[in-house]
Order: sequence, then structure tokens, then C-alpha cells
Amino acid sequence: MKRFLWLLLFGALTYTISSCNASATATASNEPSVVQDEADLLAALQSAGATTELGDSITQDFFSVDGRLITINGTDGIQVFEYENAEAMESDAAQVAPDGGSIGTSMVTWMDAPHFYKAGRMIVLYIGKNETVLGLLEKAMGKQFAGR
Repeated sequence: MKRFLWLLLFGALTYTISSCNASATATASNEPSVVQDEADLLAALQSAGATTELGDSITQDFFSVDGRLITINGTDGIQVFEYENAEAMESDAAQVAPDGGSIGTSMVTWMDAPHFYKAGRMIVLYIGKNETVLGLLEKAMGKQFAGR
């Protein structure tokens, strides 16, 4: 009888652990896909059904690297800044004020609402309010770390 109780307890414990693992896996799959670089970002956007176009390079005095303009579903205003490594990206990201109104010692007057995202070794700046674009960027990169 004691052996039966131990087997029953072991079975219940095994079932509980496997249920927790299944729940954790389901939760993880609902998390945003985290991209590392521009190629990953473009692939994530396209796999979500977005159309993308690469544009010209862009320089922002407040970031230590040049960026590239991209268009998502015909919407302009997306700037991608890819760094050598995550540490260099984090160094620039740390300079961005929570509301995006200043970056380091630069005060910025935006034409529209700024949205800053970071993932892997890049920062993406979207200046605009297109909800579809915001949703696509959040899905690919996670919640914005600064902006309005």
C-alpha cells in the first residue's frame, strides 16, 4: 500500500510539472520575437505580412552610428540604427529621455510622435502614429523604451 501511495504521489508530481512546462511554453510563444539586426527586423516584418522597402542612409547627430530609412506598408518615418554590438547600442539608448524629447544634450522637436525601440544590437526610431506600424514594430522588437 505504501508503494502505491508513492507511485500515485510521483505521478501527480510529474503531471503538475509537465503542465507548468506546457503553460510556460505557451506564454513564451506569445512574447514578441526579438530581432538582432536589420535583416532580422525585415524578415520579422515580412513574416507578419508587412511590405518593406529599404531607403537611403540617414545620420542623426545624437547616435554614434548611421542609420537606414525603411518604409513599412507605405509608411515612411522609420529609421534603423544597427550597432557593432549590444553594448554600443545600449550606450546610445541610455541617452534617450523617456519621452524622446532629448537625447544626450540634444533637445529634439519632432514633426510627430517619436517611438524608440531597441532589440539585439539596434535601435529603431519611428516618427508617426500609424497603429499598424506601431503594432508591427512592437511585435518584432518588444515595447518601446522611449517616446510618446
